[in-house]
Amino acid sequence: MFCITACGDIEVKILITGGAGFIGSHLVDRLMLHGHEVRVLDDLSAGSTENIERWLDNERFEFVRGDMRDPDVSEEAVEGMEAVFHLAANPEVRIGSQSPELLYETNVGVTHNLLEAVKGSDVKYLVFTSSSTIYGEADVIPTPEDYAPLEPISVYGGAKLAAEALISGYAHTFGFRALIFRLANIIGERSNHGVIYDFINKLRKNPEELEILGDGTQRKSYLHVSDTVEGMLHIFEHFRGSDKTVDFYNLGNDDWVTVLEIAEIVSNEMGLSPEFNFTGGVDGGRGWKGDVKFMRLDIKKAKNTGWRPGLSSYGAVSRTVRELL
Repeated sequence: MFCITACGDIEVKILITGGAGFIGSHLVDRLMLHGHEVRVLDDLSAGSTENIERWLDNERFEFVRGDMRDPDVSEEAVEGMEAVFHLAANPEVRIGSQSPELLYETNVGVTHNLLEAVKGSDVKYLVFTSSSTIYGEADVIPTPEDYAPLEPISVYGGAKLAAEALISGYAHTFGFRALIFRLANIIGERSNHGVIYDFINKLRKNPEELEILGDGTQRKSYLHVSDTVEGMLHIFEHFRGSDKTVDFYNLGNDDWVTVLEIAEIVSNEMGLSPEFNFTGGVDGGRGWKGDVKFMRLDIKKAKNTGWRPGLSSYGAVSRTVRELL
């Protein structure tokens, strides 16, 4: 029997790539509390050992610092593991226009190296965190998992889509199963990038004025990291009981908020009344080249498994501001 949530004395050996990062460290917390053996592989380029400090001396926990661009690192990391949660990636969408080769290396290349390691191992399941950016500027909102054609408008989105395709091909060819999550904007404690993080830092430097990239009308869905991790583990159990070799799930929220509304929430939580300075953005008010201006995922498939987000987008934003402050 393979069980990811509380299952008496049953323990599962799980590798989390990027486990010292934002989402990964919250996943580590949940799995360790459920009694599993957890190995984290992270190069600490975006993560920090502070995020997993509470587990470093635990006999069920192992931290490996390594760069997955080296194939040998992945091969050693999967040894003895039963499941892999692959979260290692460069999390910054905007870097695509600046350094496409780095996004390829850290999102596609490392995934290929991991898959090469998994195909010759005893790993039964691979769980991958993809992104809503793979949909590009979708004509259907909320956007379901079967939306097509998939046309990313950023190199980041293209790299995530390429990783999805590799995972699907390897799973069908080499006999393991893969679950792919397409995530909305994930926010919460330990996040170190994104609009809320940026707004807080800008207002700490200058409480009188807040620069807002774009025209402020960008509207997107946000999900708190606690709901994200709960959804991933709940749906993984559901997937395990299915007959799917590869399956895809959106994880997001039923509502969405504008960048202007986020600026107002951050300002109110900080007790400030700054002047908003809109940059105007590019391509019709986007914050940057490749920024998807309107994004809300259809999460009916995820909800049909019994999962529900505990916080709305508004609630997630408000809670995240308080956590980061």
